[in-house]
Amino acid sequence: MSFRDIIVEDPAVCGGQPTVRGTRVLVRTLLAYLAAGKAPDEIHADFPSVSPDALRAVIAFAAASAREDLPAPAPIPKVA
Repeated sequence: MSFRDIIVEDPAVCGGQPTVRGTRVLVRTLLAYLAAGKAPDEIHADFPSVSPDALRAVIAFAAASAREDLPAPAPIPKVA
C-alpha cells in the first residue's frame, strides 16, 4: 500500500489540503504532533480515526514532499 492510498487532496475537504482519507485530519496537524514529540498512541488518543498505517503514510508523504521540494544536498566538504 502506498501513502497515496491514504493521504488525499480533495478540493471539497479542507480546501484541498492533504488529509487522511475519510477524515478532516490535516497532514500538517499530525506532523506538528510528531514534531512536538508526541508518541503514536498519544496521537491516536486525540485522533481515533487515524490508524497506525495512516500515521506512517503521513510520514511517507512528508518525506516524498521534501524530496520533491528541496534541492539535492551539496556534497560534504572534505576536512584537511
